[in-house]
Amino acid sequence: MAKKAVFYHAGCSVCVEAEQNVAEALDRSRYNLEIVHLGQHKERLKEADAAGVKSVPALVLDGLPFHINFGAGLDALK
Repeated sequence: MAKKAVFYHAGCSVCVEAEQNVAEALDRSRYNLEIVHLGQHKERLKEADAAGVKSVPALVLDGLPFHINFGAGLDALK
């Protein structure tokens, strides 16, 4: 059974590059990847915050947040 992975981003150039180079590199047989654009889906900000995301782009694997590069803090997206 594939584990859940969520890639949160805001659509900036740093986020898009991280999506193309990091999120898309995940082994899809191991991870069920969901990509969430927080600029378009602000209703998911609380979910990202609860998962420990402090800035985007971030990848949450098995409930653990990994911050890839500081693009924007979650507060800036609210």
